[in-house]
Amino acid sequence: MKKALILGALTLLAIVSPCGGEDIVADHVGTYGTNIYQTCGDYGQFTYEFDGDELFYVDLEKKETVWRQPEFSNFMTFEIQKELRNLVVIKKNLDTLIKDSNLTPATNEIPEVAVFPKSPENLGIPNTLLCLVDNIFPPVINITWFSNGHLVPEGIVETTFYPKSDHSFLKFSYLTFVPSTEDFYDCKVEHWGLEEPLLKHWEPELPTPMSELTETVACALGLALGLMGVVIGTILIIHVLHSRGTSSHHRTSCVIT
Repeated sequence: MKKALILGALTLLAIVSPCGGEDIVADHVGTYGTNIYQTCGDYGQFTYEFDGDELFYVDLEKKETVWRQPEFSNFMTFEIQKELRNLVVIKKNLDTLIKDSNLTPATNEIPEVAVFPKSPENLGIPNTLLCLVDNIFPPVINITWFSNGHLVPEGIVETTFYPKSDHSFLKFSYLTFVPSTEDFYDCKVEHWGLEEPLLKHWEPELPTPMSELTETVACALGLALGLMGVVIGTILIIHVLHSRGTSSHHRTSCVIT
């Protein structure tokens, strides 16, 4: 238990800056085994994980449980009030450890960003675009979406910070969209490990429809190749038949002699 509390305290120390700021909103994070506690301002979020996957989180402002999949609630229950009391004790212990520990700032890591669609893109069929931000430390980040260079204000969902074995974090941001040949998208990531915001570009890789002239030329080439194949095939057949006839005539002459 003491080791887990120390780990949580060190995580908090890495991001002990106050919440808020011009662009980036800071989260304070404490790790206790499979439990993750995030806070900013007067409220926070308590996340419960199993084997590295989130089962649910508790919105500490609304004091309600939000299950990652609704079906999970059929197999287990969670007493919110009991956990809220536990968090008060844990936070008090962490505050004590913070005061007694070395306040050397942690190194900001450079996050890695990848953008990809959830499903193979098809024109006119709704899809989901994912922005995966990995190697996040400290877990303080802003993720925004742009469509054709314009800020996307809605249709976006973000996950919580997922802790990794190396004590860094990863986070997903989801954007619903309808693929078209005219649209392109950018995922903008702001983090203390970046000298400037990182913009990850993405556009649909859709086959370009052929023009009428291109289709005509393609058909003409196909027809010409087909006719050429017929002519060459006919010549080869005639040549083979002629060769067989000559050979047969030669064998007959030899027998008469």
